[in-house]
Amino acid sequence: MNYPNGKKNNKITSISKRKKDPDFSNRGMTLEEDINDTNKYYLSRDIAVVHKKPTPVQIVKVDYPKRSAAVIKEGYFKQASTTDYNGLYRGKYIDFEAKETKNKTSFPLSNFHEHQVEHMKSIVAHSGIAFILIRFHCYDQTFFFPATKLFPYWESQSNGGRKSIPYQVIQEQGLEIPIQYPVKIDYLSIIDQLYF
Repeated sequence: MNYPNGKKNNKITSISKRKKDPDFSNRGMTLEEDINDTNKYYLSRDIAVVHKKPTPVQIVKVDYPKRSAAVIKEGYFKQASTTDYNGLYRGKYIDFEAKETKNKTSFPLSNFHEHQVEHMKSIVAHSGIAFILIRFHCYDQTFFFPATKLFPYWESQSNGGRKSIPYQVIQEQGLEIPIQYPVKIDYLSIIDQLYF
């Protein structure tokens, strides 16, 4: 896929070079896998209906080497995605983003895009529940952080404020979600505490 400028990357990288470069392609996948498992559990028990949003892709070129084996050769992201997940729980619309960081002292705001924050503001303005699930890898901790707590930090960064949310603030203003079984990331228990 060609993203975000639509240009092909013709640079060939050697195997030894690739191993030295950090791999960001699966960043966030561990948390996403845990959330996906949690959502399957919620759905199978008829607790909530929450799904990962697909990213809209425009397919431009497809090769058909065999009738049964189409190969996508070129595609583009149609538009910027909003947040990762949305759904319904107890009659309320929920919408959230899942983020991971290896930082020890703060969560960088550069992990968000303007349109994502604006989207979450719209959800809150229409009485929906918007939040972020933030995982700190170094501490093996996952936090439920309400979007309303994010907004002041987002606004202040453009006025010379911090470009991150301190870990201590996330500990104080968010709620830690312990990993458990069978519900790995039981974020609905936090929603019950805060909103019902």
